[in-house]
Amino acid sequence: MSNQLESSIDPSLQDTFAHYEARFKALADQKRLLILNQLCAGPINVVDLSEIFDMPQSKLSYHLKILLTANLITKETKGTWSYYQINEKEVNHLLSPELCCLFRPNDVC
Repeated sequence: MSNQLESSIDPSLQDTFAHYEARFKALADQKRLLILNQLCAGPINVVDLSEIFDMPQSKLSYHLKILLTANLITKETKGTWSYYQINEKEVNHLLSPELCCLFRPNDVC
């Protein structure tokens, strides 16, 4: 965005858009979408995910880190094992009417 355009936008709206931008960037990869889909079945560890996707743990960890940073998944460590699951609250928020209202005329929301 140009500096002039950025300065004319309400700062709280800029923050809101930055929030969504980070999440949508994390979703803009087919492998990460597949991982999220798998996590809908419940918590799973990285070893099992690696076998499901036939992907080296290093590549899988890269994708998991992006999803974690975007707060789309959560991680719980039990001993030496890390279990990942979908962050339902954040995913539901992305699919919410609140987001849709950002792109509708004010009289519709």
